Amino acid sequence: MTSKLHIFFKSFIFSAVVASTSAAIAQDAPQTNLDRVQLAAGMHRLDVQVAATPDQRQTGLMFRREMPQHEGMIFVFEQPAQQCFWMKNTLLPLSAAFVADDGTIVNIEDMAPQTLDSHCSAKPVRYVLEMNKGWFVKKGIKPGSKLQGVLFQAQK
Repeated sequence: MTSKLHIFFKSFIFSAVVASTSAAIAQDAPQTNLDRVQLAAGMHRLDVQVAATPDQRQTGLMFRREMPQHEGMIFVFEQPAQQCFWMKNTLLPLSAAFVADDGTIVNIEDMAPQTLDSHCSAKPVRYVLEMNKGWFVKKGIKPGSKLQGVLFQAQK
């Protein structure tokens, strides 16, 4: 092999390794650049990140070490369906509210960190709101409670 060709291949392989390592590192880091939306649950105001694309929904709150009590993440799906969540690579204990188009909470599931247990909606929903574990109970929010915000107004 000529030295120029040898250098080219070494350079190509090095670039490929750096690119794949960078991608792996990025996948092991929390998402920080998501859009945010304000929601209300009764008198409680929430500042939530919006996971609306398949990649954003797949990563969710993985790799986060903490989350302020008034913050969370809302997963937005294209159409109502039974939604199921697990906690692979998720370090925080979370509670997930499965939410109908009009903002009504269908059911709430507590989820333990780093487990593969499936937590599903009791009926088809378009939204899932994840908060720190126990947030809904502490605030008196339960199935049948209604969330308010622009996401739910758009569905009317």
